[in-house]
Amino acid sequence: MPAAASKSSVTLKLYLSLLQRNRNFRNLWFARVVSNLGDWFNLLASASLIAVLSGAGTAISFLFLARFLPLFVMSPFAGVLADRFERRSLLIWTDVLRALTVLGFLFVDRPERIWLLYVLTALQFVFSAVFSPAEQAYLPAVVDKQDLVTANALDSFTWSTMLAIGALLGGLATAFFGVQTAFILDALSFLLSAWFVTRIAVRSRGRAHEESAQPLEGAQSAAGAAFLEIFEGMRYLWAQPVLLAFALIKAGGSLVWGSVNVLEIPLAEQIFPLNGNGTLTLGLLYAAVGIGTGFGPIVVRHLLGDTWGGMLKAVSIGYFAMTLGILGLALAPSLGWMLGATTVRGVGTGVIWVFSAVLLQILIPDRLRGRVFAFEFAAFTLTQSISTLWAGYAYDNLGWSVSQIFFSAAVASIVITGAWLIFYLRVRSRPKFAT
Repeated sequence: MPAAASKSSVTLKLYLSLLQRNRNFRNLWFARVVSNLGDWFNLLASASLIAVLSGAGTAISFLFLARFLPLFVMSPFAGVLADRFERRSLLIWTDVLRALTVLGFLFVDRPERIWLLYVLTALQFVFSAVFSPAEQAYLPAVVDKQDLVTANALDSFTWSTMLAIGALLGGLATAFFGVQTAFILDALSFLLSAWFVTRIAVRSRGRAHEESAQPLEGAQSAAGAAFLEIFEGMRYLWAQPVLLAFALIKAGGSLVWGSVNVLEIPLAEQIFPLNGNGTLTLGLLYAAVGIGTGFGPIVVRHLLGDTWGGMLKAVSIGYFAMTLGILGLALAPSLGWMLGATTVRGVGTGVIWVFSAVLLQILIPDRLRGRVFAFEFAAFTLTQSISTLWAGYAYDNLGWSVSQIFFSAAVASIVITGAWLIFYLRVRSRPKFAT
């Protein structure tokens, strides 16, 4: 027991040390803390508002599609922006624009205006499509290479902790103070996030800055150059199938967990409401996801380390845990069982998220990193959208129960896990990559 306690202490000191000695990463971390906290207020408020104004499963599916599809459409262009322009400035401006967009949610106050919620959500996630690959590509400039796993694990833990805290607080705020309060808090969180990013001293040198002395030949030339750069990133991945497979790790997982996003709402509202209030149950569900995604990567990293083989094994564990959690949700007889299965599923998704990101950050050259992460982002949002739409359609039009749809997701998870294991046996000796 003392040895275990000592190891836990060392692990905790590792993460605290990175925050203490790296001021730039600390500010980036603070930006993530407040932004993620607001995000979960927004999601719960939006889901609650749609449940009141519509209540249909497809209406909820459309909410998630409005969040996912802009990421898919914009991500290739966002990757070009992340590689051409100064990434710190991109993070600041996208935060400011998201704050202004979220304030528009306050005008959605009756059923005939529900379309505005979808439009504003889509616009918000257009800006998010620029923010996410820029941040992932920016991180290696903020921390040293040996700190990348630590930084990504801490980033995942932060996201998960804010999910747990934000889901609980968001559920309470929405239930007792209304959706408008949640939307205002989300807008303020984006502004505070932008302020923290302004305090980061590290600047990435974009190619647009390097080429600023060259005259532009019009919007058509700029658009053509952007498409050429997108294709350059795609050609790079296509020429190296192993790296392409790494860029699709999240997409495989999101083909499963996308359906869960839709099903958690009827699960909370209709099957396991607390005192007739599904919002509070939904908050507990998201809190369970946060616990799993937060502690899962830290524990797995502690057990397996940062080696090549350890990271590949971690992804395997992630897929297994995701499959086990989905099966548990399909069989859940009680709220406690459901929360436990959700935590296990969260462990799987968190581990997949962290270690797939680290593999790409280590292997992809800086000049292409933004476009590769944008491709990864587009791929997993596409598969997540497909999964989300399927769950809503099966629930509304096929008459399937929540349990039956969970079983279909579990079958998909088993197939995807099997495909990963076959791939893992081929690459565990670390093949060489061109840069």
